[in-house]
Amino acid sequence: MELTMDKEKQIGEYVAEDFRTAAVFSKFRIDFCCNGNRTVSEACKAKGLDEAKVTEEIHSILNSVSEETIDYKSWPLDLLVDYIEKKHHRYVEEKIPVLRQFLDKLCKVHGKRHPELLKIYELFTASSGELSAHMKKEELILFPYVKRMVEAKRSHTTIESPQFETVENPIAMMMHEHDNEGERFRYIAELTNDYNPPADTCNTYKVAYAMLDEFEKDLHLHIHLENNILFPKAIKLERTFKL
Repeated sequence: MELTMDKEKQIGEYVAEDFRTAAVFSKFRIDFCCNGNRTVSEACKAKGLDEAKVTEEIHSILNSVSEETIDYKSWPLDLLVDYIEKKHHRYVEEKIPVLRQFLDKLCKVHGKRHPELLKIYELFTASSGELSAHMKKEELILFPYVKRMVEAKRSHTTIESPQFETVENPIAMMMHEHDNEGERFRYIAELTNDYNPPADTCNTYKVAYAMLDEFEKDLHLHIHLENNILFPKAIKLERTFKL
């Protein structure tokens, strides 16, 4: 049966149901993670895009078959938490020092001719510090509580009220921090001409831009999994307990 577009459905919902649609939104520079609470129509109007063209590409994705599609939405919450921590948190931890080294070298060699590199380095350095602190808060506070809720539900036991009163409080903080990182990387993408280095640049320049592009894509998936799947399901799960 052919799937049709739902004009009332939010962008985050499309991506949550079929992550392949993220490629379409990324192509048109439509934010599906931090600003996934808009309809396709609203996003197109805001960016001056041809809604029919965007809709056509999404419709094509929805009606194509792919064995690579991962249904994250069906995963148990504790599995999703482990996946985010082991895949995305570890990725960020591994890539930050390498990218900072490359960007530092670019600033020293090309900074005078390309002053935008200095700003890119400044933005990425700020992002790396904020992301590291953000992930630790998730690993030490939010994620363990989500896992305790899952175990309590599974074993039909009660759960103590957390020090932060409700899971909605740390989630609100995490989402605010996600917004900050999304904004930072929008600026980095603008400064790098969507990660396209100048024609006369060296291999280090090209590799650094390619790594930044990959880093942003991973960050988008990371934020999407939390904002659009993990957080709503954690809030819904907590409401089944009488805290």
